[in-house]
Amino acid sequence: MDSNKVLDAKGLACPMPIVKTKKAMGEIETGQVLEVHTTDKGAINDLTAWTKSGVQELLKHEEVNGVLKFWIKKG
Repeated sequence: MDSNKVLDAKGLACPMPIVKTKKAMGEIETGQVLEVHTTDKGAINDLTAWTKSGVQELLKHEEVNGVLKFWIKKG
C-alpha cells in the first residue's frame, strides 16, 4: 500500500507510538496516508481506538517479521 510518509516508532513503548503518530499526522495533508511501523503490541488497540475517535481512517494493519504496520489516512 502506498503512503506519503513513514513513521518509524519501532522500539518505543506505550504511549510514545501514539504520541509520535499524532505529531506525524499534523505534518501531512488531508487525504494523505501515514505508514506507522512499531513493535509495541499495544499499538493495535491504541491506534484502532484513536482512529475511531476522530477523523482519521485506519486503512489497513498487518504484522511483518514482528513489526506492526499501520496505514492511516488523514481525514
